[in-house]
Amino acid sequence: MKRILLPMLVLGLLGGCETLGLGGDKAAIEDRNAGKADKESVSAAEPTSAVSKSTETSALGSGALNGKTLDADKMQMDPRKDPASPLSKRSIYFDFDSYVVRDEYRPVIGAHAAYLKGSRNARVIIQGNADERGSREYNLALGQKRAEAVRKYFAVLGVQDSQLEAISFGEEKPHSVGTSEQDYAENRRADIVYGDE
Repeated sequence: MKRILLPMLVLGLLGGCETLGLGGDKAAIEDRNAGKADKESVSAAEPTSAVSKSTETSALGSGALNGKTLDADKMQMDPRKDPASPLSKRSIYFDFDSYVVRDEYRPVIGAHAAYLKGSRNARVIIQGNADERGSREYNLALGQKRAEAVRKYFAVLGVQDSQLEAISFGEEKPHSVGTSEQDYAENRRADIVYGDE
């Protein structure tokens, strides 16, 4: 037993001498004050991989960099708020006195439908609107028909009915208050509004 322990003890001491710098080579000197500046510079640079992100957060203990918490969910942009995403488009425009969804808006509804099918807890309110021409009652009914047309298109694409609500504001919520044809065209719409926004 002594024959085994003695060589292991010697190897352990030699290994310890090398880490302490007693083995002939110069040991690296660690400046712990310089590390503070390094940690501050880390907050300015994004981590290059998931491994470096977890290393940075665990090295700081609480996962904070200069008072900011690294939260992977918050760091990812909500696709509904990304200006380059079709989900950022929320208005479906209609022709005068019509509630037929135009072909140019079908991809927008399709993108929102795909998002809703992937997020079963998400809900939308489809708000139908009309321009100021016509009576209040007529515009309220036309706004409802526009909202229902979009809701039905969502349903055809497989969105659960429980995720959809269609309401009408008629002429009460105009985008534009002018009286030109362009102003009227901006008010003939159905808006897609998510319940958590």
